[in-house]
Amino acid sequence: MATVVERERKYSGDEGFRLPDLAGCGGVETVSDATALDLDAVYWDTADLRLARSGFALRRRTGGHDAGWHLKVGAAGGARTEHQFPAGPDDQEPPAELAALYRAAARGAAVAPAARVRTRRRERRLLDPDGRTLAEVAEDTVESEDLVSGVRQAWHEIEVELVDGDEPLLDAVADRLRTAGARPVPVSKSHRALGDRLAQARPAAPDPAAAPVLDYLAAQRDALIGNHPGALAGDEDAVHDMRVAVRRLRSTLRTFRGLWDRAESEQVRAELSWLGGRLGPVRDVQVMSARLADAVHAEPAELVLGPVAARLAERFAAELATALDGARAALDSDRYTDLLRRLDALVEEPPAREVRPGWVARRVRRAVTRFDERLDAALAGGDDDALHEARKAGKRARYAVEVREATVGAPATKLVSRLKDLQDVLGAHQDSVVTREVLREQALRAHADGENTFTYGLLHARQAAAADRELLALPRARDRARRRKARRWLKR
Repeated sequence: MATVVERERKYSGDEGFRLPDLAGCGGVETVSDATALDLDAVYWDTADLRLARSGFALRRRTGGHDAGWHLKVGAAGGARTEHQFPAGPDDQEPPAELAALYRAAARGAAVAPAARVRTRRRERRLLDPDGRTLAEVAEDTVESEDLVSGVRQAWHEIEVELVDGDEPLLDAVADRLRTAGARPVPVSKSHRALGDRLAQARPAAPDPAAAPVLDYLAAQRDALIGNHPGALAGDEDAVHDMRVAVRRLRSTLRTFRGLWDRAESEQVRAELSWLGGRLGPVRDVQVMSARLADAVHAEPAELVLGPVAARLAERFAAELATALDGARAALDSDRYTDLLRRLDALVEEPPAREVRPGWVARRVRRAVTRFDERLDAALAGGDDDALHEARKAGKRARYAVEVREATVGAPATKLVSRLKDLQDVLGAHQDSVVTREVLREQALRAHADGENTFTYGLLHARQAAAADRELLALPRARDRARRRKARRWLKR
């Protein structure tokens, strides 16, 4: 299976639209002659179109240079990850390798043919002075059929896809196309083909008073699903983003409890805790491995006594393999897809209570106040565990403020930034605490094996010094986060 990142933009024009000369755009020297292609794609989805609604597109296409099964992940108009798999002559179902990647988006449900899109394409290559292909421009005459409703459509569109070019090239081509009368198209061909049924499948708009919370919850659920394929592969960014989404979901369900049936929301929080417990070890090992590798590398060679780097690498490789096995098992389980379906219900069904004006704002203020109280108590005691608990309260406060960011705007964004700066200081302190414990354990192992433990002690001391520096930085970060100008909007 091949995986590529697709960066393309789509445009439409009136019936008489003509593609302008694109030479001179963003380093384009010449434009190749057009190549004609006939493409025939059948898009698959669940009965309720969960793949399309989650930003996934699964198709089996014939024709063109990349015929076969394709799974695209991401919204049209931006960077999308495309997983490609060869098609067999008698394929009756998508290959298992792709099915694992869209399982979360489908919520474990079966997929079936949903739409057919036939495209007559005229493709040109945009070349630089050395003959490199910077981008491909396709003029598409499209005919689609919804295979369930029978609705047929026809349209003309232009696709511009980067090859060796960059975003400024896309911008330059966009300017030239708009001048010629083209308009950006915000949706993919499959979304357009399924447009009527997609509109019917979307949940009703929530009560405006509850909308900020439900929209935020939906965005985090979508982050889980969108990062599912990358997390299965162990991609560090995907695992991190998925883990953060879990934290935001749990925090939101806690801060705004009462919006949903209490027993159900608490059970969902517990299931999210289970999922976070499977993702957490993967990310923790990835971060700790890089952190200590950098720390050893930063030491002068004469202070690194014994096979320190090798021993750490061996340890973390074994731990990462175990952690990835656990995460993959969780992501491929019925328990996970059941959790997603329960999240769907919390996001899309009417709240269990009426939300009065000001209720969300009061909950946000309460989360911020609780963080203040936890942090003050921790600073007074100077206890590492208390500082860690304050850090977690700080995350809850920041996530609560993020809920109002879409409606409040810049003032909320500023407070989010200040809270994140403060949280980063607390996080750096906690990282030093955890790192020191890892170094202590590793030193004991080295001692038992008869190896020199000097370097582990040295690194331990450096981490302790780093923790002391972070404590000195805490008061300033706290004061910036508590300035009246940054918080006065909270009373609205």
